Amino acid sequence: MRKAKASMHGAVSIVNAIATGKGSTLGIALGIEAVVETEPGKGIIFENRESNLSSRLIRNVVETSVPKSELEKNKIIISVKSEIPSGYGLKSSSAISSIISLACAKLFKPKATDLEILKDGVHASIESKVSITGAFDDACACYFGGFVVTDNLNIKIIKSEKAPEDLSAIIFIPKSRRRGNVKKLKTLEGVFSQAWDLANKSDYWNAMILNGLATSAILGSDPKIITDLIDGGALGASVSGNGPSIAAVVKNDKISSVKKVFSSLEGETIVSPINNRKAEVYEM
Repeated sequence: MRKAKASMHGAVSIVNAIATGKGSTLGIALGIEAVVETEPGKGIIFENRESNLSSRLIRNVVETSVPKSELEKNKIIISVKSEIPSGYGLKSSSAISSIISLACAKLFKPKATDLEILKDGVHASIESKVSITGAFDDACACYFGGFVVTDNLNIKIIKSEKAPEDLSAIIFIPKSRRRGNVKKLKTLEGVFSQAWDLANKSDYWNAMILNGLATSAILGSDPKIITDLIDGGALGASVSGNGPSIAAVVKNDKISSVKKVFSSLEGETIVSPINNRKAEVYEM
């Protein structure tokens, strides 16, 4: 019997990758932990059935990242604990696919590189249809922390750098989970391409604002909230992922004034420090 425990964090969008296949994200401190255990036998078992984690996604990740010969002779037991709300654009599925891939690699593929571990998670995400592009940008920010700029179509990290430590993300989670039509993001492909170019020059806040105005206009949030957040002192603000959550990144001394912008809206507000820490895994 062997057992591995992994931990990593969530992320918020700087540039949505759906329109162009290229994205940028920033790690935040909301955490996720997974334990993967093996016993003689066969099958994949989830210990926390009551949570709304995608069991299909987890099964696909295990089948992608564990060699077939090992699946034949090991029963694999998985439990996941997550602080990341799922279904709001805060990268919970990328965090799940990456963390399961990392824990499985520890037990079955000890020589796997970071990129190989991430690729297994990305392929499983596409296969499970939880993501259109495989969300490589999201997976990288959850895994490495800090800012990442990626080419999702070619599974390439273009840039990865630490974020200033005195920042927090203020995340608004609306009561309604309604999301707009994600395929329409392609309408503004040129705009997303410009936002990505800004991120690639490390001009993350303007990239995030441009992304925020474009995504909110298409996905049915009010773009005015983005300008109100900047007016309140946020450095950058955007719909995160495909929504419906909205994230604003602020210096810590501006938290209360930016939080006020969300106070008239129906939903809950979470404050999370930025995360620069890389994912960790160890055998128990």
